[in-house]
Amino acid sequence: MPTPDLSLRIHEAALLIEKLPSAPCEEVSEDLKLLFLTLHDGEEEQRSTIEGNIWEIWCAHEDPEIEAEMEQAITAMNAGEHERAEGILDGLVGAWPGWAEAWNKRATLYFVLGRDAESVGDIQRTLELEPRHFGALCGFAQIADRNGDAHAARIALERALVVHPGLPGVPSAIEQLGANRTETLH
Repeated sequence: MPTPDLSLRIHEAALLIEKLPSAPCEEVSEDLKLLFLTLHDGEEEQRSTIEGNIWEIWCAHEDPEIEAEMEQAITAMNAGEHERAEGILDGLVGAWPGWAEAWNKRATLYFVLGRDAESVGDIQRTLELEPRHFGALCGFAQIADRNGDAHAARIALERALVVHPGLPGVPSAIEQLGANRTETLH
């Protein structure tokens, strides 16, 4: 059973997701803009490659040393070195608050650690910076679902499909959550 604070955070995040624009206020990369357009118009076989290219851009940083720190954080997460990963990610978020992927990676770490309220907070910040972040949307859906809010989970997964129509497993996940949703949260 989620705490009242977590339930409120999930509800607020779902409201944010319903109102997300289709692109960041200021496009950070023409390459990224083109990749998202191609993701919608491209063939199904191309989508995996396009998705990989999007992730590369999201994880990239203008400073190679900062990018290397992100790689260290990811390596630490994968090795189960959660305290080390958190320290690195806290530093990245603090130094580069406009880098959506730093927030998303820390949200992922919090998710793995079961710190759902903190994860939802970082997911919200990720989506404010990059409203097309299908990874953050799917992560939020998992948190909402595991905390008993199928409605919020559906909202996030439906939005993820708008952003990335070829996400594997998402249509069936929506179906399992009860895809015939017509109401909104507001």
